[in-house]
Amino acid sequence: MRRVFIACITALLLGCQNKTPMELPAPDFNQLQRYQSANAALMLKEKDSSRIVLMGNSITEGWLQASPAFFKNEHLVNRGIGGQTSIQMLGRFRADVIGLQPKLVVILAGTNDIAGNTGDVSLEEVRDNMESMVELALANGITPLVCSVLPAADFPWRAGKNPAERIPALNTLFTEVATKHQVPYIDYYSAMANENNGLDPKWAYDGVHPTAEGYGEMEKVLIPVLDQLLPEWQP
Repeated sequence: MRRVFIACITALLLGCQNKTPMELPAPDFNQLQRYQSANAALMLKEKDSSRIVLMGNSITEGWLQASPAFFKNEHLVNRGIGGQTSIQMLGRFRADVIGLQPKLVVILAGTNDIAGNTGDVSLEEVRDNMESMVELALANGITPLVCSVLPAADFPWRAGKNPAERIPALNTLFTEVATKHQVPYIDYYSAMANENNGLDPKWAYDGVHPTAEGYGEMEKVLIPVLDQLLPEWQP
């Protein structure tokens, strides 16, 4: 019996050695450490009943540098991370949004999903990630604003993903999420798309990431909604 047992263990060990090791996710896949210190410092300050978190990818992250006058408003908190997809944003939503106890959260996601930054996903999966963020916000007394994906005729870092057709289709799904949950839909797309369903150079220097003028156009769309929902957000 003992010989049989030893033989079985030996066979299992040899089998494990011959198998390809399982690939593990990259450390901190959701990049929770990115704003960990900033979040902790923010929460040491006096509670801000007019706080607005902007949650997103590089388009949100780049807003801070391209439009510093906009972010002089202390109620605005930028939590964009370049390259992120909606599943990563969902993974850090509790830390970077709910934990900050904002009144509103502006959610801009989808560009990198369509580009396949973390693998190919269906539009329905992206829609589900957006809806999960909306539901988390509402469950915690935060009003979510669902943003359209900005237009793009193609992606300079990943060509051939057909964003000119897929982005409008995803935006249709996002409008349905906003309607279902009776929350605002911020339609940057309609204000900025050209005849090719892309962005003109005046709006985006590479066809995806906004110029200062592009962010100014986004602010024209967003600010009236913020004024309506939270009049006291502007000093």
